[in-house]
Amino acid sequence: MRLWSDSWINGERIPVRFAAGKPDGRGGVTFSDNLSPHLAWSEVPAGTRSFALICHDFDVPSRGDDVNQIGREIPADLPRVDFFHWVMVDLPATLGEITEGQFSRGFTARGKPGPALSGPAYAGLPAARQGLNDYTGWFAGDLEMAGNYFGYDGPFPPFNDSLIHHYVFTVYALSVARAPVEGHFTGAQVRAAIYPHILAEATHSGTYTLNPRLLR
Repeated sequence: MRLWSDSWINGERIPVRFAAGKPDGRGGVTFSDNLSPHLAWSEVPAGTRSFALICHDFDVPSRGDDVNQIGREIPADLPRVDFFHWVMVDLPATLGEITEGQFSRGFTARGKPGPALSGPAYAGLPAARQGLNDYTGWFAGDLEMAGNYFGYDGPFPPFNDSLIHHYVFTVYALSVARAPVEGHFTGAQVRAAIYPHILAEATHSGTYTLNPRLLR
């Protein structure tokens, strides 16, 4: 199975328009265009009945003590954990492409609706469902931003992280038409649930940072 994108070359820096956060030009950060990227896949195995899609960042600090603290930098040797940016299941087996901006245009405070998809952009995806991304937990204690964040929300790494973050988009070909998850499911739940049903998978990745020292 093969996965590619017209949005950026595999392994290179993700353009700012696909990120949730960007430099504000005054030494700080602000929200960005948050466009969902173009993705396309081919060489799908026989027996595929649906696709699942997961995007995760594996460089997220395991502790928040130093996150976004002016005058401090998150050490590179701090243990890292996964942060899920996009979780989607039940994409039809006939699908081979997602267009740029199809699933996200702008950052929505309190999160985009889900898990079901509605609107003309999703007319060919009647059964597709989007899970919760990890901004749900990140904003849980924020009175203005707290909510259920479904679908795609792009990179917004700590502006003081000494590591450049890596974002991995993975498309899974599954042997089942409906992924065995229900309700407001998460990336970790989807990973565990689809594991026995994966026929093939392919990845496309990119990097992103908001650390001014690393942007020079």
